[in-house]
Amino acid sequence: MNLATQKKLQTYQLTVIFSVLFALVGFTYNVWRMEISEENNNIRTACFEILLELSSLEQLVFAAHYDGDRQEGNPRKGWVKVGLIADLSALTAESVEQRAGHLKQTWSQHWETLPSDEASVDQIVSAIDGIRTEIKQVLRSLD
Repeated sequence: MNLATQKKLQTYQLTVIFSVLFALVGFTYNVWRMEISEENNNIRTACFEILLELSSLEQLVFAAHYDGDRQEGNPRKGWVKVGLIADLSALTAESVEQRAGHLKQTWSQHWETLPSDEASVDQIVSAIDGIRTEIKQVLRSLD
């Protein structure tokens, strides 16, 4: 083999090695980006579901207190919603999960006096608003 052929072969081999490395880096980045996108999508979906449950819970609180409606303001429905919010919060950020834990604790302390005590309503609504605020911050922080 002459020198010119050896140089061409060496150039070809370096090009192949560089191409394989470039493809490997590109593939790795693509997989990483897809994982991040999927995680962000799951967080977004959980946050939107939590927001829906929060509005439903707030409606239940108002029905129980202001309307005196025992059917729409049934505390058992409230327990289910609070539990679902706590479960969904595990799919979001730790800060939302902590706020959901605070809501669950607040609900457990005030659900019995909800129909008659304005302070109970204020405490529960404040906990609901705290989760909403935290969710908005989490959604803004996603890539």
